[in-house]
Amino acid sequence: MQGLMMDAPLMISSLLEHAARVHGPTAIVSRTIEGGIHRTTYAEAHSRAKRLAKALARLGVQPGDRVGSLAWNTHHHFELFYGVSGSGAVLHTINPRLFDEQLVYIANHAEDSWICLDGATLAIAERIAPQLTTVKGWIYMSVEPEPPASKLKLLSYERLIAAEDDRYAWPLFDERQASTICYTSGTTGQPKGVVNTHRSTLLSALTMSTADMIGGYRSGMREIAMPIAPMFHGNGWQMVYTAPLSGQGLVLPGRNFEPEKLHELMAQEGVTLAACVPTVWMTLVDHMDRHGLALPALRAALVAGTKPPRSLVEALERRYGVEVGQCWGMTEALGVTKCSMPPGMADAPFEQRVEQKLRQGRVAFGTRLRIVDDGGRELPHDGDAYGHLQARGPLIAAGYLKQPAALSEDGWLQTGDVARLRPDGTVEIVDRSKDVIKSGGEWISSVAIENAAMGHPAVAQAAVIGVAHPRWQERPLLVVVRREGREVGKQELLEFLRPQMASWWLPDDVGFVDTLPMTATGKIHKVTLREQFRDFVSQAAD
Repeated sequence: MQGLMMDAPLMISSLLEHAARVHGPTAIVSRTIEGGIHRTTYAEAHSRAKRLAKALARLGVQPGDRVGSLAWNTHHHFELFYGVSGSGAVLHTINPRLFDEQLVYIANHAEDSWICLDGATLAIAERIAPQLTTVKGWIYMSVEPEPPASKLKLLSYERLIAAEDDRYAWPLFDERQASTICYTSGTTGQPKGVVNTHRSTLLSALTMSTADMIGGYRSGMREIAMPIAPMFHGNGWQMVYTAPLSGQGLVLPGRNFEPEKLHELMAQEGVTLAACVPTVWMTLVDHMDRHGLALPALRAALVAGTKPPRSLVEALERRYGVEVGQCWGMTEALGVTKCSMPPGMADAPFEQRVEQKLRQGRVAFGTRLRIVDDGGRELPHDGDAYGHLQARGPLIAAGYLKQPAALSEDGWLQTGDVARLRPDGTVEIVDRSKDVIKSGGEWISSVAIENAAMGHPAVAQAAVIGVAHPRWQERPLLVVVRREGREVGKQELLEFLRPQMASWWLPDDVGFVDTLPMTATGKIHKVTLREQFRDFVSQAAD
């Protein structure tokens, strides 16, 4: 017997349509690429997205065609998520931080038909354009109606949509049709294309909009969200969808992530919730500390990408009264853990709450996580055992564009992380599988040592890699960037670390560098770091 409920496909366009109808006057504020402040509303963004859909159709864009975006966090980019995907085409968000060779590869691999760009990425587009085999044209996004002089034949985004009206009915189609493509960062090979569907995107947005996603939300609160995480990283961590769904105001930082500019915009617009990687939060906290500033409206800081140091969580919570929430996810799995504390933790001592926040959230409904050993045997969720993390569910990639995913024999995504799972659903990432240091048959977590080192006041950045050892196979080497104007030596650091970990985890040596190599997604590039120290052999005593 079947039920008698109405049915409708889950469409991305319905999110902005809902926001225009229910939250129409709510503001979208963005810092433009040119440096000014632009203000619009959900109602106006919905109208412009419909006009964009009509303009794309006039250019010959068909359902299923890929439209690339080489752009930063602005209102124009926000409109692409709806005008492109809502029309049935597929938005391919391109990371401008990638090497030119990678950009050429992914644009050709995705078969992008048009690419939308802004003033910050025009030079990149001009460099790679001769090597692109499927791109028919370029759309220049700016508050100025006329594009600048360029080697490319640029169409003006503003003139394209000005030529259309908003009499447009969003099409309905199979909710399993592709909506967006986002490529992985390609640190160990060519980037791989993750293809989201309208269904998976809506389910992810609904999951990430629940009241227990991050603590502190109150019914009736005017939430103003700021995705500092770039829109080409997991759709701005899905905030381009969760904000209109829940009626949050939206503040977009453009391309300027300097702490003084971020603080200025957050304070000016009364941002209550912001999301970015720990390194950005660290520079922002340091800026506020040095200049005696605060963010009184900010109630919650969402952290992901890599584990934050304890000192950052304590600074945000103690000095600035900001609730910190950490989540885990990846390009292949968006919205699979939530940041809220387990039931009963609200009244726990501060140190106990911080310890929980240093873990990567709790598994959300709809996703299953498990850990397995090297032989594929499932391990208990007891908070002690750790193994290779695998995921399954409707928010998890089943494959990559034109190639299969790294699935286990029974259909679980192999995430490449090593983790512990607790009975209450808490996830604790121990390390990346490729970064775990295997010493004498035992595993040492590089992440744990890095975060302990980051607690030293003279350490700005820390990375731990495994280096060759004649007896133990590998031993940890700590590589440190000192804070400006601060001094710290090897022995002082090792003595600082000694009481915080088992003796056999203690690094054998410390290297000091001016900078650490970073990936296009803002993480430490350990492949490059290992190459830099490839001739280093630990000579520590057995």
